[in-house]
Amino acid sequence: FITIAGIGLLGAVEGSPIAVARELFETNTLGTIAITSAVLPHMRERGGGTIVNVTSSVTYAPLPLLSIYTASKAAVNAWSDSVAIELEPFGVRVRTVLPGRAPGTSFAANASNRMEGAIPEPYAPLAERVFAEWQSDTDPVTSADDVAEAVWLAVTDARASTHIPAGADAETLAQAR
Repeated sequence: FITIAGIGLLGAVEGSPIAVARELFETNTLGTIAITSAVLPHMRERGGGTIVNVTSSVTYAPLPLLSIYTASKAAVNAWSDSVAIELEPFGVRVRTVLPGRAPGTSFAANASNRMEGAIPEPYAPLAERVFAEWQSDTDPVTSADDVAEAVWLAVTDARASTHIPAGADAETLAQAR
């Protein structure tokens, strides 16, 4: 079973209304918990299975303007670690896949409707610097294939780590921890 509940947000915490933060946690964190809770009775009765929660490598190394998004994904990581202990006696494994920066996804489009006013004027220089770095970045990024390979590893290898980085950039961040 795989959960990829996720919506994005790029902005300073000062410019992000609490309603937007709630929306992120409702979807990214509580959505993951709700979906997982719905399938658990079936997995427990079957006596096995693997839950794979897809979060983000931003939880390895925090980035500016992503604090609320990072918190919502870090909560899923911590929850996954705890629920893994609960489910182990039933033969249910829990793994977390942490993709790196994936320009090929719709993160920016997905986040754009929540970004109005999210970067107040005092944060403009920081935002300009961050955007310029991302546009000129030549570091490796994460592809859909990287994520698929990490999910496959999570599901097929019982000895796989509980946190699996997806993509060369995510692997670098994981090793730097």
